[in-house]
Amino acid sequence: MKEAFKRKINEECGVVAVFNCHDASEIVFYGLHALQHRGQEGCGIVCSNNGDFKLIKGAGLVHENFNESTLKKLVGDMGIGHVNYPSIRGGNDVSMLQPYLFRHCDGDFAIANNGSMVNYQEIRLFLEHNGSIFQSNSDAEMIAHLIKKEQNSNMLEAIKGALNKLEGSFACVIMTEDKIYACRDKHGFKPLSLGKLNGGYVVVSESCAFELCVADPIRDIEPGEILVISKDGLHSEKYAEDINHHMCAMEYIYFARPDSEIEGVNVHLYRRETGRLLAKESPVEADVVVGVPDSSLSAAMGYAEESGIPNETGLIKNKYVGRTFIQPSQRLREKTVRMKLSTVSAVVRGKRVILVDDSIVRGTTSKRIVTLLKESGAKEVHVRICSPQMMHPCYYGVDTSNKEDLIGAFKTIDEIKEAIGADSLAFLTVDSLYKAGKRLELCTACFSGLYPTKIYE
Repeated sequence: MKEAFKRKINEECGVVAVFNCHDASEIVFYGLHALQHRGQEGCGIVCSNNGDFKLIKGAGLVHENFNESTLKKLVGDMGIGHVNYPSIRGGNDVSMLQPYLFRHCDGDFAIANNGSMVNYQEIRLFLEHNGSIFQSNSDAEMIAHLIKKEQNSNMLEAIKGALNKLEGSFACVIMTEDKIYACRDKHGFKPLSLGKLNGGYVVVSESCAFELCVADPIRDIEPGEILVISKDGLHSEKYAEDINHHMCAMEYIYFARPDSEIEGVNVHLYRRETGRLLAKESPVEADVVVGVPDSSLSAAMGYAEESGIPNETGLIKNKYVGRTFIQPSQRLREKTVRMKLSTVSAVVRGKRVILVDDSIVRGTTSKRIVTLLKESGAKEVHVRICSPQMMHPCYYGVDTSNKEDLIGAFKTIDEIKEAIGADSLAFLTVDSLYKAGKRLELCTACFSGLYPTKIYE
């Protein structure tokens, strides 16, 4: 592997696209704000005013980069936006943030993407040997180069040709002078939804953004679909026939907001059901059920309902601290864990506590929470995880691409229990991930090791 390409695949981002809406930049802003949980490292918005593209992006949160004055500079009734989580190669270089804007003699266009290509290195080598020069290690830039290599008079056919060369996960939006193209990979790893706003359209990574955008949901973009949005309305094209619905299970377990619906399944109800199933699979005698805020509160509710054990608020989250799983380094994750949670001692003191959490990745957070509860007087802490044991790397865009980072890859359940200081530990079964959402397909590769695609070296 050439050092120039060496990268840790760690994207989990959010995209927004707006077409034919007055003050499109404001709608993109609100959409990105609703998707802020998907990335806090940087953000960007590009708008088109009759083909005049304007791009603003910066490191940090959406509200730190955009205000009324900034948004007024982004004129036009079309726009796309992106929130990043630590996928910036080369530190805080703003040029590495999405969206990307490309100037070309055949017409300018912009692109924003959520996902990761497993054949990135092979395609990049091919492109470089054929004259392409890269400014970043981004999948989005690679897609743009592929489109121009395929370019003819028909942009749609060029996008089709480009997407058919990709293997991996992507949910991307592409904006030209007069159209927006919303695309999902043929495996359906990442969510992408379409909504309607007055006479225009909004595309978002999660349906929860529609409410803040004041848009009405229409449907999901389908795997293997390119949806063309133009003044003529909507036009759907399939660029692949062999499609699946391998939605990333971690979207339901952790990443998505509980008020989102992903492929017809409400995230809150899904998580509550995983809690119910976990209570059936791994009961334990205890006094209170405590969920780890925020992503595990729904599962804790389900566990309590099924077990008959009271569900209590035993942990309080500092709302000004971001998510530890998507912090860029282990040192920062450990510091953030210390700041983000505090216990309600009166609830847990002298009690046998069932601690419900969504996952154990590195074990840092779990160990700290168990320690906090015991320091606050909990007699016992029984950890119940509403996902299976994470044992395998993810190559499709979740920050677990290095097996060495996964405590479950090298330790048994008993060894993990000892490492985090719990009195007992149990994980949900893989089968229950399917049962919780009545799904026939999911990507559970990080738990099962069964990857839906070829994994390139």
